Amino acid sequence: MIPAVSGSTIQTLLKTDKIRLAFSFFADSAAEITARQLEICRIPAPPFGEQKRAQYFLQKFIELGLSDAKIDAEGNVLALRQGTANAPLIVVSAHLDTVFPLETDLTTRFENGKIFAPGIMDDGCGLVALLTLAETLEKLKIETKSGILFAATVGEEGAGNLRGVRYLFAEGEFARKIGAFISLDGAGVSQIVNRALGSRRYKVTLNGGGGHSWLDAGAPNPVHAVGRIVAKLTTFRALAKKDKTTFNVGRIAGGTSVNSIPTTAEIEVDLRSESSSELRRLDAFFRRAVHESVTEENSAGNAKYPPLELNLELTGDRPSGETKSTERLVQLASEATRAVGGEPNLTISSTDANLPMSLNIPAITIGAGGAGDKMHTLGEWYDPTGREIGLNRALLLILGFVELT
Repeated sequence: MIPAVSGSTIQTLLKTDKIRLAFSFFADSAAEITARQLEICRIPAPPFGEQKRAQYFLQKFIELGLSDAKIDAEGNVLALRQGTANAPLIVVSAHLDTVFPLETDLTTRFENGKIFAPGIMDDGCGLVALLTLAETLEKLKIETKSGILFAATVGEEGAGNLRGVRYLFAEGEFARKIGAFISLDGAGVSQIVNRALGSRRYKVTLNGGGGHSWLDAGAPNPVHAVGRIVAKLTTFRALAKKDKTTFNVGRIAGGTSVNSIPTTAEIEVDLRSESSSELRRLDAFFRRAVHESVTEENSAGNAKYPPLELNLELTGDRPSGETKSTERLVQLASEATRAVGGEPNLTISSTDANLPMSLNIPAITIGAGGAGDKMHTLGEWYDPTGREIGLNRALLLILGFVELT
């Protein structure tokens, strides 16, 4: 249980005419919002291939009246809604990319009120919520003290390695003007992600001379070395039992035939922990396991054969961090959740909010309403029933933070 915050920020907002009008707009526009979500999800947006979806968002932002909307150098779509006071901005974001490759069939189907489509929940519902919230503020001419920067970001998934928010906070034109960050990611109305799950991802490639399995027996074998790496990794034991720590070998490749010593082999590995110190320890353990395994395989081989060559590539590095439950942003999110009938659940995940959290900028990730499951699979589904509750919560949170004029 999270204690209720003192004060009446959200309760005061609930009594205003424009908030009541906004809530009615969300409910009355349910069919149109879903239609727009389907439109978004039919535009392919794999990591590093988000350009068509970005152009769609740029056009939509401009149509909504956000005339200074632009696509930045990294590919993020940004639209600034000015505030009346000289105060830090709050970023309200959702990510453009999906985990699915360009050739994925994006056909949608309906079954028992559910919409089935790749990316329909992650982050189709967050993206359509982003547009709907911007549209509502514009239509109702709601003025705020702090400015709001709407951001459709690139590179949140997988190999994207948070490249969109990295650029936003490091090199983007608003980098030094951001005071808080909200990411709309996935469904639901209760979870508030205020802790960042750190991760490091590696691709290990081993190259050797190869040969015939019988005639060249004794040649260092890259697949055997990979086996040594995996075996060593499975012996890792976390010290901090209260903090979940995991590793996963997600892909193994190499070899050409059963009777050939491979010339190459590779694995991709995902390391994660709730504890930054445990993640560092796991990372060091893994890198040591890699080097030891290659040395062992080379030492076991016949010296007349060339040794294996190692390429250890860091492909992902997501920082950990936390926005404490006592921070105003988290308190407002909890208050807004209760106001729409939910029970706030502070949790940990890996999202765009990892980056600002690591910089000690107040940041959270929340769901955009409705329900869904099977994300990152071809069976992904979303049920928009009750979506307006998530939109109500998001609007209360945003306006509670930026304050009405």
